[in-house]
Amino acid sequence: MRIVKPHRSPEPASEAPILEADDVTVSFTAPGGGFLGLSKREVRAVNGVSLSVRRGETLGIVGESGSGKSTLGRALLGLEKVGSGHVTFDGIRVSDGRRAALATLRRRTAMVFQDPANSLNPRLTVNETLAEVLRVHGKVPRGGEAARVAELLSLVGLDPALGDRRPRALSGGQCQRVGIARALAVEPDLVIADECIAALDVSIQGQIINLFLDLQERIGLTLVFIAHDLAIVRRLCDRVAVMYLGRIVEEGPTEAVFAAPRHPYTAALIAAIPEIDPDMRLPDAAMGGEPPSPMALPDGCAFHPRCAHAEEPCRTGAPPILARRDGHGWACILAPGTLLSPSPTPARHQTLEISA
Repeated sequence: MRIVKPHRSPEPASEAPILEADDVTVSFTAPGGGFLGLSKREVRAVNGVSLSVRRGETLGIVGESGSGKSTLGRALLGLEKVGSGHVTFDGIRVSDGRRAALATLRRRTAMVFQDPANSLNPRLTVNETLAEVLRVHGKVPRGGEAARVAELLSLVGLDPALGDRRPRALSGGQCQRVGIARALAVEPDLVIADECIAALDVSIQGQIINLFLDLQERIGLTLVFIAHDLAIVRRLCDRVAVMYLGRIVEEGPTEAVFAAPRHPYTAALIAAIPEIDPDMRLPDAAMGGEPPSPMALPDGCAFHPRCAHAEEPCRTGAPPILARRDGHGWACILAPGTLLSPSPTPARHQTLEISA
């Protein structure tokens, strides 16, 4: 699968973000230990996250399973309760739970889910699914649903003739295209895609990523793309935020992060990508073991038990706040340049080739 796209110009720096998170936390209550399990403990799945998304850009959120990236995505759309901090959408604070603010969020945002088949109503045909969204949101005049449904299916690369089928008669890739069409039916200002290609075959993943690239060019799609596959994030996203145990440990322009990662966790993730760049000097940055339990985080930097570069301050002191330089931020005491020497990165938004 090959698609050629012109490189997109960055958004003006003066434009206000359409979405902002400021020191957001999301907590859950987990059973404690003991014979009767009477005590309960609070687990912070998202722990003080701040980020922003500008119109027309794609932000990738990456990390291992359990890093909190999916919980953060749901919190940004009001699907998880924010414990502290706040989320602002187009100047409206939406994390306070006010009905009017949440109604605005529902009208102007959408989500694409991980499981393409189970995210669709098995009793409804594709046409009925999309027509229902159009009616609920009042997007077309009475009697105009059929034409708009056909237009949406064409937009995501599906034959409108498939509209009479139910999800069980579609492939996984076709179901995910329907899920994307459902998200686009509300004409959203922002789409959050939560691991939306994880359940698909590799060749189908490439087709879905190419579809997102096409939508970026055709309709200026603003996208938050949550994934664990850094190779795909590198091709699709303008900026990337790397999460570890509920915190963002590095964030910045995709080219800058991949060319010279500043946090050992980011460097280890990049080093694990097969054939990322034959000219890049890869670090000795392999991670040891599994992430610690969120209910028993180590003192100091939470990554230090797995970090080959850990020093005594990492084990005892609180991790630093993201230090920013030219839009690139990281939370590590290592001197810049310790992990990887800069090297050219492939042109983004130009060529994506993924084969089975």
